[in-house]
Amino acid sequence: MKVTVVGAGAVGASCAEYIAIKDFAAEVVLIDIKEGFAEGKAMDLMQTASLNSFDTKITGTTGDYSKTAGSDVAVITSGIPRKPGMTREELISTNAGIVKSVAESLIKESPSVIIIVVSNPMDTMTYLTHKATGLPKHRVIGMGGALDSARFKYRLAEAVNAPISDIDGMVIGGHSDTGMIPLTRLATRNSVPVSEFVSEDRLEEVKQATKVGGATLTKLLGTSAWYAPGAAVSAMVQAIGNDSKKMFPCSCMLNGEYGLDDICIGVPAVIGAKGIESIVEIELSDAEKQDLSTSAEAVRKTNSLL
Repeated sequence: MKVTVVGAGAVGASCAEYIAIKDFAAEVVLIDIKEGFAEGKAMDLMQTASLNSFDTKITGTTGDYSKTAGSDVAVITSGIPRKPGMTREELISTNAGIVKSVAESLIKESPSVIIIVVSNPMDTMTYLTHKATGLPKHRVIGMGGALDSARFKYRLAEAVNAPISDIDGMVIGGHSDTGMIPLTRLATRNSVPVSEFVSEDRLEEVKQATKVGGATLTKLLGTSAWYAPGAAVSAMVQAIGNDSKKMFPCSCMLNGEYGLDDICIGVPAVIGAKGIESIVEIELSDAEKQDLSTSAEAVRKTNSLL
């Protein structure tokens, strides 16, 4: 399996590192526009191979998309990251042009590639990638829900005072501070509803902390987070590479599912060798349906700025 990661910054390098350490890919190509940057990151990562016991080959290139030819999966992390006080939507004017150009370059060299979009605003950049490339819906995936759900489980485990491995839960909706919908009603600890362990007020705190999870980290770090985004991407790439049919909440193009059409937004999907193998329509409460409708309206508003 060959994987291309576009953008060798903190998120892109973390993607490459986690993919390599899991040792399921034959090759990872890092590509960046900054002269020598991807090459340096690749060399640094390769020098960990004997220490971390992986055989994945990592190479870097400055803007040469011919080096990405034959990629099975490509991850787009390129674009400017958030700074403290910025919303993901404020990045659209800069990142839209970058993502469109990158997606077209990837398709030219790897016509069968599956694209995972990380760049923000993520749902809108996923939608743009669909429209710019004309790829079928199963081959363009937005990463956001996988990351948001990981952050949700972290907060749930904190509230329940349990190991995260005990916790299951998911976030649907838009990948934004106001659009996320942490499904506290369905969250469990070893199949027992978490509401058996914590109060509704505490669950509401978990929900709100999850929704501002990215902004919280941006304020602390001075830029966007990278470890958890990189791990979320690597898990999705591994599901494709191993055809594991693993379910992730992720940004998918909807054509009637959940009553929504012509929009990319976070819903649970089964990920395998073909990319999105199926979209899973779960039964939502009336309040959750309204939240999803409101989230979709916000995503459409951002899409209108393209």
